[in-house]
Amino acid sequence: MPQNKILIAGASGLVGQAAVEHFASLPAWEVVGVSRRKPVTDANATFLSIDLTDREACQRAFGQMGDVTHVVYAALQEDPGLMPGWLDPTLMERNLAMLRNLFDPLLEVAAGLQHVSLMHGTKAYGLHHPAVASRVKVPLREREPRLDHPNFYFLQEDYLRGRQAAATWAMTVFRPTVIYGGAAGNNMNPILPIAVYAALLKDAGEPLHFPGTGSTPNLHEAVDAELVARALAWAATSDAARNETFNLTNGDVFLWSGVWPAIAGALGMEAGESRPTSLAEELPKRQAQWAALVEKHRLAANPDLVTFVGQNSLIYTDMVLGRWTRPGIPYLNSTIKARQAGFHYCIDTEDMFVKWLRRLQQERLIPLA
Repeated sequence: MPQNKILIAGASGLVGQAAVEHFASLPAWEVVGVSRRKPVTDANATFLSIDLTDREACQRAFGQMGDVTHVVYAALQEDPGLMPGWLDPTLMERNLAMLRNLFDPLLEVAAGLQHVSLMHGTKAYGLHHPAVASRVKVPLREREPRLDHPNFYFLQEDYLRGRQAAATWAMTVFRPTVIYGGAAGNNMNPILPIAVYAALLKDAGEPLHFPGTGSTPNLHEAVDAELVARALAWAATSDAARNETFNLTNGDVFLWSGVWPAIAGALGMEAGESRPTSLAEELPKRQAQWAALVEKHRLAANPDLVTFVGQNSLIYTDMVLGRWTRPGIPYLNSTIKARQAGFHYCIDTEDMFVKWLRRLQQERLIPLA
């Protein structure tokens, strides 16, 4: 009999889907996932299709969930084009309203609530905001005070901390770096655009050319979606995570030039030359080739390329491959705080890329190597 019931908002997203699968694999957890579209997973969980912008629907659904003991809030709404929305007050208010639409009714009935995990990211440091980015200290540390700027992360956190004032439940805020995982059709998952780009090149008899830009090599960090899920499970029951904020990374750094041969090898390809290419601009032009590839290999992937990878993920992948990277000191995260608190899981980033690409092959989302 499950001892805990966890509600995971954003269950079809990059973090949410990994969290559903991880918690469902653990004993003593009943899992309820909430998202507008059902995630593609065979996890032993209950899924509810709820639009978090619909306050009345949220009141009806979450007002009946008095037995929820834990919450992971990983829901997020982005605008088309991605980056302009990060500075848009309307989008900030919408994301705050989504959070409130879930928690306002839930907190009225969930008397046994023990813990809430709130998913944010390194934009909490102001890296995306032109007025404050130059004042960010490296490495990024959770103990640094907020740099004042409009940010829906602040709105959400302040709302929840306000609701905690007369309650006994605890909260943990996570700030992962760039997340890589297997969920399709998302806003910010670079794995699928890279995999589709590679499949199209391979089909054309080409090696895996590097599409990134920038003449100066830049250090990067990554975090595996499954590592984030493990951190969520740790925080759910750890006293050391109560009311704390943690950065999350895989635990290492990488150069794209260093991992690119391993990415190519996992796909049965040779690493090619540097050919700066905007995936957001070029991949949609290959729609007919992708649809033919899906049919030829009888893939389980959506034959609509943009729907499969996500338009915003194309834009985001251009970003992480260096299209908008400024040469200089990289914005690296300190993860000392999480380690000192007891979360020690890590993964080699090169191994992470290979794992996800091989899993996409096994699930027949891209052709076999």
